[in-house]
Amino acid sequence: MDLEKFQKESQSEFPSNTKLKAKLRKVKPKELDQRFSEQHEKAFEEIDCLDCANCCKTTSPIFIQTDIDRLAKVFRMKSSNFIEEYLHRDEEGDFVLNSSPCPFLNKDNKCLVYDERPKACREYPHTNRKNMHGILNLSLRNTLVCPAVFKIFSEIGKEYRK
Repeated sequence: MDLEKFQKESQSEFPSNTKLKAKLRKVKPKELDQRFSEQHEKAFEEIDCLDCANCCKTTSPIFIQTDIDRLAKVFRMKSSNFIEEYLHRDEEGDFVLNSSPCPFLNKDNKCLVYDERPKACREYPHTNRKNMHGILNLSLRNTLVCPAVFKIFSEIGKEYRK
């Protein structure tokens, strides 16, 4: 995966994707969910997260308390010690990682805590779920992080940019 090329392309298409997002707001919710789900499946037939891991390299998931408790157990730590070592609260008050890349990302792009990873990591990039209307802003931001989301927007855009 050429992340440098992806970054340039996703940045240059961001204004166009922002306009697309406005058009997508007018699409019926069930239809929008269907389009995203279809394109999600197609994108992940071609894209392997292990070739990329850009999400793990550049952003932090939100850690909810059950994630913190589960991961603290993995490392045989108290939850408070896990927070102290790995997390801080962001502007919205959510727990996020202290640094990027993720400290649990191995050199081969595999996750050290994959089976116990946070809920936000399990669900990322959130493009195959219900109520896509509710997360269009997040999905637009993710076009700058995830090549699959960028591809999904590009494909959906072929239909709705007309």
